[in-house]
Amino acid sequence: MLIGIDASRALRARRTGTENYSLQLIRHLLRLDSGHAFRLYCHQPPPPDLFAPNAGARLAAPDVRVIRLPRLWTHARLSLELLASPPDVLFVPSHVLPAIHPRRSVVTIHDLGYHWFPEAHTASGRRQLDLSTRFNAATAAHVLADSQATKDDICRVYGTASDKITVVHLGRDESLRPVNDPQRLRDVRSKLGIDRDGQTRPYLLYVGTLQPRKNLVRLIDAFATVVDIVPDLVLVLAGQRGWLAEPIFRRVDELGLAGRVIFPGFVADDDLPALLSGALAFVFPSLYEGFGIPVLEAQACGAPVLSSNTSSLPEVAGDSALLVDPLDTAAIAAGLARLVTDPELRNSLRTAGFANAAQFSWDRCARETLSVLERVSAA
Repeated sequence: MLIGIDASRALRARRTGTENYSLQLIRHLLRLDSGHAFRLYCHQPPPPDLFAPNAGARLAAPDVRVIRLPRLWTHARLSLELLASPPDVLFVPSHVLPAIHPRRSVVTIHDLGYHWFPEAHTASGRRQLDLSTRFNAATAAHVLADSQATKDDICRVYGTASDKITVVHLGRDESLRPVNDPQRLRDVRSKLGIDRDGQTRPYLLYVGTLQPRKNLVRLIDAFATVVDIVPDLVLVLAGQRGWLAEPIFRRVDELGLAGRVIFPGFVADDDLPALLSGALAFVFPSLYEGFGIPVLEAQACGAPVLSSNTSSLPEVAGDSALLVDPLDTAAIAAGLARLVTDPELRNSLRTAGFANAAQFSWDRCARETLSVLERVSAA
């Protein structure tokens, strides 16, 4: 069959969670020896070899359709393309279905965080997310959900039939491994401004978009209570600014933590393994996650993890992370205190984290996704 895929989100230069999902899944779908043909719809020419999973890997050569239009690309230009030359099945991994689409269309819904935590989004952003998700859930022939938690939310909020949704867990970047080279670790700490005046400073690390849903104000408040337990301890909040990020920076100034809370911005892929490997612990007290890839990435690099005990995170982390109530600042602080003072706990979480991260792969995600696309095409 001919599988059409909206690849537009995979082309972003600075990819966050859903864009990385799109890229990795497309790469691994092409890598499967499926016998199917693939057509990728793009709004601009993709960089050479962007969709190749790795050098020398078996790869289906996709038909790349570059469709240029600065506005209304999805509902106008892509719709016309699909009307003129429809694939056997359309897959939209991290976007909204176009207004005109084949009856056999599959879409991934990643989370409903905007519904449970509306204050963490702008009013316009919340409306857009609600409308696009409602449209996806109602009109797609089948829906993929990142986790059972997300599937349950879709059924509860939009009344979608359970048998219309398949849970397919995401994978992790298998190139992420512990970095043990002391010089490489020092270079990345220095580059990102963690070390000061040549002095190595221990750090707690968060990686992700800086936005209210990530619960960073409570994390900063919790850090303020443990900052003096370990000399020179710093909190690194790595990632690009999202919407409503100003209170995060303001809270650091209010608590007098400038210099002890570091904002290095977006971290390049080449620097991420060393940054994760060098952390005293990875902290991810998010209010809501559809899956939580950063937890697996940290575990794959040997970082002990503190995470939330809500939404999909217990499903993803299981017993391999220290789970806390994200709405309880005291609980977050107690968890941080345990991590920075208990090396046996850190070692235990590190070992459990390696085992947990090994269970998730993009190859398995691609095979399970392909199975759904085949079922929908044959229906």
